Amino acid sequence: MGDLDRSGGQPLWRQLQERLLVRIRAGEFDSAFPGELALADEYGVSRQTVRQALRELRADGTLIAERGRQPRVAAAAEIVQPLGALYSLFAAVEAAGLDQHSVVRRLDIRADAVVAERLSLEASTPLLYLERLRLAGNDPLAVDRVWLPAEVARPLLDADFQHTSLYGELHQRTGIRLDHGEEQIRAVVPTRAERTLLGCGETVGAFSIGRLGTSAGTPVEWRHTLVRGDRFALTAEFSGRTGYRLLGSRHLAKLG
Repeated sequence: MGDLDRSGGQPLWRQLQERLLVRIRAGEFDSAFPGELALADEYGVSRQTVRQALRELRADGTLIAERGRQPRVAAAAEIVQPLGALYSLFAAVEAAGLDQHSVVRRLDIRADAVVAERLSLEASTPLLYLERLRLAGNDPLAVDRVWLPAEVARPLLDADFQHTSLYGELHQRTGIRLDHGEEQIRAVVPTRAERTLLGCGETVGAFSIGRLGTSAGTPVEWRHTLVRGDRFALTAEFSGRTGYRLLGSRHLAKLG
């Protein structure tokens, strides 16, 4: 297992990275990952070669390295969501076989000039505001903040959002069903307050997802969701015929 090709055809660090990746995927290092000296001795290479291989494994998210601690294999994302689908986080968590519930932090009527503009409304228009801490299993997954025009969404004030989906309640109580949406997804570093709320460490990034949801062409929802990057993954598909299309930061998606 430790033999590397030293003919010069491929850098030793690249070969080591590939061999370690095979072993990681086989689950060999799930309980503990070996140190630099042990790997250097096993493969007969310098510590610099080992460090370069580990640096690449950290860069692609395979390994997690925290200051003063031994590297460890990153856990696979529990929740995977197709890129380009107007999703329900409730449905995504349930589909992953995890119990989901929410801690409702705010549910009220308020005005927000910035959000009203995004919904093509007057600045003083009353908006229903719902803020939830979303949990998958027993651990925090996301902080979810949603604004909807109070004129249509006021019946949601009586809903119990601890274990129910916004879209399901919206359709049941108002007859409105979202059919299109536009999202912007960015990778961000959570603030200290956000890390505390999400229960994640300094090395964990997050997805910042802003969404404008519409129904029959009318803006109905503005949502901002901050999702832990170590528990949630986005996937995309490509084909030889159509290739892989990137739509930039703005895309239109049909509700699945």
